Amino acid sequence: MAATKNMLSPLTILMIVVVIAAIGTWVIPAGQYSKLSVNGNNFVLTGAGSEVQLPYTQHTLDSLGMHIALEKFTNGDLRKPVSVPGTFQQTANTPQGFIQVLQAPVKGIHESIDIILFILTIGGFMFVITETGAVVKGITWLATVMKGREPVLIVLLTTIFSFFAASYGMAEEALIFYPLLVPLFLGAGYDLMVPLAIIFGGTTIGVVSAFSNPFSTIIASNAAGINWADGLYQRLAIWAGITAMLDIYILRYAARVKKDPSRSIVLKIDGNVAPAFAVNLETGTGFKKLDLRTKLLLFIYIATFLGMIAGVVFFGWWTLEMSALFIGASILVAVISRMKEKVFIREFLKGAESLLSVAFIVGVARGVTVVLNDGHISDSILYYAAGVVGGMPPAVFILLLLVFYFFFSIFISSTSGMAVLTMPIIGALAIIVNLPGKEVVNAYQYGMNIMAFLTPTGLILPNLAIINVSYKAWLKFIMPLLVALVVLCVIFLLAGIW
Repeated sequence: MAATKNMLSPLTILMIVVVIAAIGTWVIPAGQYSKLSVNGNNFVLTGAGSEVQLPYTQHTLDSLGMHIALEKFTNGDLRKPVSVPGTFQQTANTPQGFIQVLQAPVKGIHESIDIILFILTIGGFMFVITETGAVVKGITWLATVMKGREPVLIVLLTTIFSFFAASYGMAEEALIFYPLLVPLFLGAGYDLMVPLAIIFGGTTIGVVSAFSNPFSTIIASNAAGINWADGLYQRLAIWAGITAMLDIYILRYAARVKKDPSRSIVLKIDGNVAPAFAVNLETGTGFKKLDLRTKLLLFIYIATFLGMIAGVVFFGWWTLEMSALFIGASILVAVISRMKEKVFIREFLKGAESLLSVAFIVGVARGVTVVLNDGHISDSILYYAAGVVGGMPPAVFILLLLVFYFFFSIFISSTSGMAVLTMPIIGALAIIVNLPGKEVVNAYQYGMNIMAFLTPTGLILPNLAIINVSYKAWLKFIMPLLVALVVLCVIFLLAGIW
């Protein structure tokens, strides 16, 4: 734990990056690309103080040297003005000073307010549903009815935690399930590694290929200027595949330990350790049956996230509609659970408050882009970067991007902060070098979240502390899976660009 005490917080790191960006505006030559956007039934080409209307056709894109299908604009997959290759021109420098650095986070929050409010409404919804106890009751009921069939329970629970993480970003809140599941699996003859792998492993594998996680997939896609639903079906398939891989991995280890307890990694490395909470091996006989209200609340819980996906894919929803959905679902949960008005408001605001740090991270990270844009060096960085990778095979570029996120996730563990910080430049660069934007988002997700299994600045240390398993034991258990996962993700990335 000592290593994390010396690490700067994500907000501090991002403010340092804002300062570095401001310094960059004094030393990097300013410049700008012409930008192509859609206005009604026409393209609009903007640059050098001029604005030209162009036909909304594939021929226009081809004539501008833009290797983009017209459908990407028609379907809303590209949501921001796109830089036109070969149009970069140097402009007068606009260096950013002390005042601009102080204003950058405020401007960043202002520019990201739709995403920030969306995040806050999710926090409110999660606290309201948690107050009802429905999720804990659901997991407890599942553990009770599956007692004696632990292998099936392992698969079900791992998949559920993975789904929650992939759909809405379950993370810290999963810690509450250790006191419930540890006695169950210890009593069945397994070791502490099994519940750790189910809870932490399940939530972490879920975000590796998250399909609708607002803290990674949606924010990263938005920052890259693409529709987050682009690549949705691919991510769903990959999520199912790697979750099944984790299921099998845990099942094989659990069966080995149950057959021969001396093969337990925890026993070999840590000895006969106990978790940080009292364990009663007689637990697990709680809920025989879920009442109708709890079933209805659990249905609303799952249906809200599925409804969000359906709304975006089929009805063109964005942050306004999605935020309204979570507010409406929160009110519905309060009505069904007969929650008092004061309790509802308190829990909703507490939930929003719990994600204020995420909101500020998004705003400050966006502030970096504000400084680069106001200093007119965003396009300069893009231009020089394109010169470096322009002749590089797309396969090499995407793999270097994966390594980049492996490394930098050690310093910036916030997925939302990393997305807003890096995606505006990398997303625009991907378009210029003709790389699918969805694969850039995938490289970011794979890199950051594979490292989440290991990085001490993430959630691994709190999970190890509560269950009292050493980092060394966890590394020995998880490393073979991570090697296979890295190989698979490399294959997925390469397949996505060919």
